[in-house]
Amino acid sequence: MNLALMVVSGVALALLFPPYNITMLAPLALAPLLYAAMREYEWRKRFLYGEAAGIVYWLLHCYWINFVLETHGGLAGSIGWFTMVLFAGLKAIHLAVFAALVGYLMESRCAVLLAPALWVGLERTHADFGFQWLLLGNAAIDMGIPLRLAPITGVYGVSFVFAMMATALALAALRRRRTELLPLAALALLFVLPALGPVPAPRQQAAAMQPGIPQDARWDDASLARVMQRAFTHTLSAAVDPAQPKPDLVLWPESPAPFYFEADPAFTDQARRLAQAARTSFLFGAIAYNQRQEILNAALMLDPSGKEVSRYAKMYLVPFGEFVPPVFFWVNKITKQAGDSVPGDRLVVSRTDSGHGVGAFICYESAFPELVRRFTAAGGEVLVNLTNDGYFGRTGAREQHLLLARMRAVENSRWLLRPTNDGYTVSIDPTGRIYQQLRPFKITTGRLAFDWRKEQTFYTRYGDWFPWACLAIGTVAALLIARNII
Repeated sequence: MNLALMVVSGVALALLFPPYNITMLAPLALAPLLYAAMREYEWRKRFLYGEAAGIVYWLLHCYWINFVLETHGGLAGSIGWFTMVLFAGLKAIHLAVFAALVGYLMESRCAVLLAPALWVGLERTHADFGFQWLLLGNAAIDMGIPLRLAPITGVYGVSFVFAMMATALALAALRRRRTELLPLAALALLFVLPALGPVPAPRQQAAAMQPGIPQDARWDDASLARVMQRAFTHTLSAAVDPAQPKPDLVLWPESPAPFYFEADPAFTDQARRLAQAARTSFLFGAIAYNQRQEILNAALMLDPSGKEVSRYAKMYLVPFGEFVPPVFFWVNKITKQAGDSVPGDRLVVSRTDSGHGVGAFICYESAFPELVRRFTAAGGEVLVNLTNDGYFGRTGAREQHLLLARMRAVENSRWLLRPTNDGYTVSIDPTGRIYQQLRPFKITTGRLAFDWRKEQTFYTRYGDWFPWACLAIGTVAALLIARNII
C-alpha cells in the first residue's frame, strides 16, 4: 500500500504539466507520498518506494525524451527504452532521497513547515546534478495568488506553498493534532503581497523570424544558400515595413541550421547586411568558435552598422543534444552541427544601439532560474530566450519549455521575447502572460511587443536564498530526528 501511494504521487506530479495540464492537483500531489512515508518506518523501503515513484514521474513527465532519442538519435526499440528508463532512474534519486528523509520530518510537530522545506531544497539541487526541468511551483503559472511569491523567492516559494498544503492534508489524514496545522494560517499573507500587474501597454517592438527549418534536413552548399536567402528576405520584409515603426530589435532563434559566424563568410556577410538594412540591432543564434577552435552555441548581436557588439556562448548544454553524459556512452548526440559544443564561461548582457541591455540566453537555459536572474541583475532590461524546439516534434515538450520561460519572466518582472525555429514564438509580459504569438509550425515573421524595464525584484537582487535555506533546514532537521537528538 505504501508503494502504491507513493506511485500515485509520482503520477499526480506528472499530470500537473503538459500535455495533461491538471494543475488543480498541485496542492494535493505530494499528499499520498507523505502519508505513506509516515506509515513506513524503514527508511530503506521509503527510499526504494520513492525511487519507483520517481521513475514513474519522469517516464510520464519527460516521455518525449524517448521520441527525441529515437527520431534524432537513432535509438529505436529496446535500446531507446533502456536509455529512457536509466535516465528516469537517475533522476528519480531526488524523489527517493526526499521519501527516505521526509519520513523523519513527518514525525515532528513542525512537519507542515519542515517537509516542504526539504522538498524545495532538493528541488534546487536538480540544477547541480545534470538536468533541470519543471518544478512543482511551475504549475501555478496561471494562478495569480500563489504566483505573487515568485518575484520574492523565485519558483521555489510557490513550490513551498503547494508542498505545505499537501503536508497539511497528509497530517489531517493521519489524525494529527490540529495545532500542528496552525502554520497554514501564514498562507493568508499571500493575499497581502503585491498583485502581479496590470502591465501597461508595451511601446517597443521586435521583428522576429520563425524560419521553420526541418531538423532532419541534409545540407549542401546549394540548400544552405537557399535557406539563408529565404530567412534574410523574410526577416528584412518584417523589419523594414513602411506601415510600422522601425523595430528596436531584430531577432532570430537559436541556430537551427549550420549557420557559422566568421567561419562562413557568406553567412557573416549577409548577417551584417541585414543589420545595416534594418538599421537596428540584430540578435541571432549561430555556431561560433572560441580561441581554442572549439564549437560554441552562441548568441551574437550586431549593431546597425553590422559590427559585432556582443557574443554569449551557451553555458548550460543540453544532455544528449550538445554533450553525452559519460554514463550514457552508447547514445548518439542528437544535434548534428553543435553536437560537440563546449560550454561558455561568462555571462554577457548585450547592448542595443540605443544603449538598452538585453539578457539573451539560449534554449534549455530557461530551465535555470539562477542563471536568468543573473542576466537581469547584470542589466538586462528585456529577456530574450533564443530557442529551437524543432527536435521535440509535436510532443508536450514544447509547452513544457514555454512554461519555463513564462516563470522566468515573473521571477524577474521582465518582458521576455522568445524567438523559435518553428514555435512557440511569443512575447511574454512580466506577469507570465503570453501577450503575442506567431503562428506555430509555420515559416513566418512578425512583430513582438515589449518594454524596457530597469527595476529589480527581490529575487533578482538576492537569488536562491530561499531554497538553499530550506535545504539546510530540511536536511539538518531530518538527520537530527533520525538520530533522536530532537
